[in-house]
Amino acid sequence: MVFASLRISFLLLPCLLCACGKTTLESTNLKQDPYIQVYFNHRQTKNTNYSDPYRQIERFGDNLEALIIKEINSANNSVDLAVHELRLPNIAQTLAKKHQQGIKVRVIIDNNYNRFVKELISSKINKLTKQERLRYEELFTLVDANKNGSLSQTEINQKDALTILRNADIPVIDDTADGSKGSGLMHHKFIIIDRQKIITGSANFTLSGIHGDFSNLETRGNVNHLLLIDNRELATIFTEEFNLMWGDGLGGNRDSQFGLAKKRRSPQQVILGNSLVTVQFSPTSPTQNWSYTTNGLIGKTLQDANQSIDLALFVFSEQQLADILQSQQQQGVKIRGLFDRGFAFRYYSEALDLLGVSLTYKCKYEDNNNPWQTPLDTVGIPSLARGDKLHHKFAILDNSTVITGSQNWSAAANYNNDETVLIIQNPLVAAHFQQEFDRLYQQADLGIPQHLSAKLKREQTKNCP
Repeated sequence: MVFASLRISFLLLPCLLCACGKTTLESTNLKQDPYIQVYFNHRQTKNTNYSDPYRQIERFGDNLEALIIKEINSANNSVDLAVHELRLPNIAQTLAKKHQQGIKVRVIIDNNYNRFVKELISSKINKLTKQERLRYEELFTLVDANKNGSLSQTEINQKDALTILRNADIPVIDDTADGSKGSGLMHHKFIIIDRQKIITGSANFTLSGIHGDFSNLETRGNVNHLLLIDNRELATIFTEEFNLMWGDGLGGNRDSQFGLAKKRRSPQQVILGNSLVTVQFSPTSPTQNWSYTTNGLIGKTLQDANQSIDLALFVFSEQQLADILQSQQQQGVKIRGLFDRGFAFRYYSEALDLLGVSLTYKCKYEDNNNPWQTPLDTVGIPSLARGDKLHHKFAILDNSTVITGSQNWSAAANYNNDETVLIIQNPLVAAHFQQEFDRLYQQADLGIPQHLSAKLKREQTKNCP
């Protein structure tokens, strides 16, 4: 695939701002492209702040939920929503109002999160995993409006997003609608408005995904972004993906297609003004050549970089992508990387390769492990409030091309999950992502942290066969 070469130079005008006891970068406001607008919930610019509607906290950032609600309210005919998890009651109430106005609303979520809070209450909480229990406790705290430790039906009707949708008779399906126990993950994060506009990106529609944990006022939400794209041709491509999963909806034909039940979808390209957008959906069967997969598309795009690659990734565990980056480094491409603290230093993380180190699991290295002979000192983790995650899935190439979408750079996303990968060639869009990366990078902890050094020393003393 040949991509047009686009370049931009742009000026960041930093000023120092004290936030949470640290010096941070307040950046200049950038123009938005008329067809592709970019929003970040941790953005720090002079006129970018809002009041968190659930915790009443004044904070920096674009209000991603307000963007979603505004675009849903603009719908004249239809709203199709496919998102991993939906827990924000204000979004649910907006969908309910549009449905009552005669707008066609359809919702697809992952089966793991298609549970009403009342069902969770009646289940045995101790059977939940630690992560599920924390999510339940967070949801309970949100719904418990009077904070008396119990949930009334009125509170549930007003605050539990799925109950709001059910009470409004909005059809909701998940990835068990095909008769299976569920695909890998229904991990999409997109909305289609009137088959004309698309909202998509890295954010789940939850408090922790957008605003911050309800019970932890220090958090500002997982670091995420959303794109608002206005183009009928691209919206049609997303609608085709939605309809494959939807099938007959709540009907009994079991003709929904999730995961590998869908045939391989090749990358499709659309021109939007000054942008060239390539979109591909996963998963792809592991019997197919890797180059045909969504990770293969990411790899081909990385190979097009001539000067620089900046990475901001939640999970990075795809060895072939790390090997492509190493090849690019050897050809003089400058590489910087930011990774989520919770995943960056696990034994399977390719961030370790970039740092030139390895960890074992049960005395074994992962297959094809390849720590770089010339490690990077430009790799690290961003400084975030405890509880917040770096949830982006983007890369910027040569200040002109952006790789983004819902897809983590992993084999599971490539071969099991329902995911979106977008390649956007547009210098102005890239400038927004570059500003976000530079903000995070300014205060990142780079290199091998002390706890990892200690772990590497312990590795040397292991008595492994």
